[in-house]
Amino acid sequence: MGQRKSIVSNIPFVSIFILLIGTILVTVPFLWMFFTAFKTFDESTSINPFVIFPSEFRLDAFIFVTDMFNFGRLYFNTITLIILRIICAVLTATMAGYALARIKFFGRSICFAMVLAQMMVPSQIFILPQYLIIVRLGATNTLFGLLFPGLVTAFGTFLMRQHFKSLPASLEESARIDGANPFQIFLRVMLPMVTSGMVALGIFTALFAYKELMWPLIVNPANFAMPLSSALARLQGQSFTHFPALMAAATLASIPMIVIYLIFQKWFIQGIATTGLKL
Repeated sequence: MGQRKSIVSNIPFVSIFILLIGTILVTVPFLWMFFTAFKTFDESTSINPFVIFPSEFRLDAFIFVTDMFNFGRLYFNTITLIILRIICAVLTATMAGYALARIKFFGRSICFAMVLAQMMVPSQIFILPQYLIIVRLGATNTLFGLLFPGLVTAFGTFLMRQHFKSLPASLEESARIDGANPFQIFLRVMLPMVTSGMVALGIFTALFAYKELMWPLIVNPANFAMPLSSALARLQGQSFTHFPALMAAATLASIPMIVIYLIFQKWFIQGIATTGLKL
C-alpha cells in the first residue's frame, strides 16, 4: 500500500519530466534555425552536431536575403492572404455548415456526402483545374490567384456543421415563437453560439494559408506576388543550399505567426480545446 502511494505521488514529477523533454525536442529546432542564421556557411555545414552557437554573430545572411527579396512586400502578401482567406472561409463555412446542420432540404445528405468526399480526395488533384481557371481569368501573379482555392473550404464546412449540429433545437423554436425569421435566427441566435468554432476555423485557415507552398509556386512565380513560403522555397537549391541564408529567411518568415499567436493565444487554446470536444 505504501509503495502504491509512493508511485502515485511521483506521477506529477514524471509528467513534468515528460513535458520538459517534449518542450526541449520542440524548442531545439527553432533555436538551431535562429543560431544558424548568424553562422558562416562553413560553420553551418560543420560535421560536429553539438555546435549550436556561432563563433561570432554575423548579419551577412540577413543582409543577403533582404537584398534578394522585398520582405515588406512578402509580409504584405502573406498577411493579406491570411486575412482574406479567414474572412472567406468563415463566411462561407458558417452559412454552408448551418444549412447542412439545421435546414431540411432535398439533397442535404448528398451535399454533405460531397463535402466529405472532397475532404478525402488529395488537394493536389484540384491544382490543374484551378490553375486553368486562373489562367483563363488572367489572374496569375495576383492576390486573387492566391486566394482562389480558399474561397470555400470543405474542412470548414464540416467543422461548422458539427458545431451547429450540437446546439439544442429549443433555441430555434424559441426564436420562431418570438417572431424571428430564418436569417435573424442564424445571425442573432445561432451564430453567437458557435464563436469558438469560428475562432478555431480562423486559426486553422491561417495556418493552412501560411504554410501553403505548391499553389503559390505555380500561380504566383513573380517575386512581387509571392508569399513567404514561396520565397523560402526559392532559397532551396537543387545542388547547393546556403543554409545561413535559408535559416535567416525562415527566421524572418516565422515572425508573423509568432506575433499572431502571442496576440490570439487565449482564443487559440480555447478554439482548439472546444473543437477537440465537438469533433
